[in-house]
Amino acid sequence: MSVSQAGLGRDDLGTDDMRADKMLPRVYLLKPGSILRDQAGNILDARSSVALIKTERGWIIVDTGQEGDGEEILKALADLGLEGSDIDIIVNTHSHPDHCANNRLFSRAMKIYPRDGEEIAPGVWTLATPGHSPDSISVLVDAAIHPPGGDGTAPVIRKVAIAGDALPTLGNFQKSVPPAVHYDRALAVASMNKIIEMADIVIPGHDRPFSVGEGRPERFIQF
Repeated sequence: MSVSQAGLGRDDLGTDDMRADKMLPRVYLLKPGSILRDQAGNILDARSSVALIKTERGWIIVDTGQEGDGEEILKALADLGLEGSDIDIIVNTHSHPDHCANNRLFSRAMKIYPRDGEEIAPGVWTLATPGHSPDSISVLVDAAIHPPGGDGTAPVIRKVAIAGDALPTLGNFQKSVPPAVHYDRALAVASMNKIIEMADIVIPGHDRPFSVGEGRPERFIQF
């Protein structure tokens, strides 16, 4: 799996070029989420998306996947020239094991439990999105999105929502239905709607990223 910057193209990760656009957070998809069901719709296997954010305050990883995902995550980091020890902060969208089983790979990182609306780093903050679970949060990023091809075109800013299971798949968005697993349906619907209203791009808990922005509905985004 190739790892590329949120914005359809990978560029130099060095810190010597500190133009204004370089100071904006950057989002990388280390691993897309997935979910496997049987013919009756029962969940057989669920593995979360794993996202990485480059910020002024260091590297933030959001969710760390299921047991057995560690090798893929570390390989994706290596493709970016990083190791597990380079991660500074861990944020889990909630405490279910398919989203936090590999926290241990990042022993140097600080695990934080941000409150609703709390800024984690400039341009990165949290949104309480309960319903799937009481502790569910989403991470919102005002991200620098670069066009494909690396032609030097100035980036644009898009709001990326790393949604966890508050919005687990493209199908939930298309059908306007909350996650099948929830403890409070009304809260789950409200949380999903908040994400859709605020985001341009969603990294769902168990699917590939997609756009909800005006003029680009439902289009899968290659990170």
